[in-house]
Formats: sequence, C-alpha cells, structure tokens
Amino acid sequence: MTLHKVLKYLALVIGVIGLILLGRIIATGDDAIKASADLQGSHLDPFMWIAYIVLAAVVVLVAIFVIVGLFRGSIKNTIIAVGSFAVIIIVAYVLSDGEATQLKDGTMLSASADHWVGAGLITFYILAAVAIAAMVFSGIKKLAK
Repeated sequence: MTLHKVLKYLALVIGVIGLILLGRIIATGDDAIKASADLQGSHLDPFMWIAYIVLAAVVVLVAIFVIVGLFRGSIKNTIIAVGSFAVIIIVAYVLSDGEATQLKDGTMLSASADHWVGAGLITFYILAAVAIAAMVFSGIKKLAK
C-alpha cells in the first residue's frame, strides 16, 4: 500500500472516532457537560485527546516534510520567505505601541505583552493585505490573457 492510501484510511478512522465522540457529547447535553466540567474524566476528555493526537501528528509530519524539502529543494527561496516574514514582524513590532492595561477580570496586561499583541494584529493585517493583493493581481493577470 502506498503512503497516500494508508494516510487516507487513517484519516477515515480518526474521523469516524471523532464523529462517535461528538455524537456522545451532543447526546449528553449542555447541562451534564457543564456539571462535569470541573471533574476529571468528563465527556470532553476523549474528544480533546483525539484533537491533541491529531495536532501532534500534523506538527510532526509538517516538520519532517519541511526538513526533507529544505534538503531536496532550493534553500534560497526558503530563506527569502522566512526573512520576509521576519521583516514583516519587525515592522509590525516597530509600528505597534504598548501600555499596561487592566483587563476585564481585574488582572493587568503588561506593556510588553500589549506591545506583542499589537504587533501580532498588525502582522495579521499586513499579511491579509498581501494575500488579497496577490489574489487581485492574479485575477487581473488571468483576465489580461
């Protein structure tokens, strides 16, 4: 069997297990879940463990394929992409400002944390604008042909 078929069947099995656990959660109802939220072994635990396992598997596979791709392909393009991303983060950090803020629950958010939150938001806005511009440019380019 090829790797594609194995992964397809594994995804199918994980999906079926997830659907069964989701059905169990829905059948339990909101009140029972809220009542057992502070107890160990609630109905959500198996569902969360499946999510953790899938997340870990995805992260490991992505890391493996990225490392393999780095050694197989052109590392120059990877360095340019990572460098561009780093420049965007630096620009966003410089553009943001931070001040200590009191949160709704009464705790304080430090000026540094507020600065990084602002930088993250500005990074998101920059990357979203670049993605939208790339889609518009691609559409215009296709229309021109």
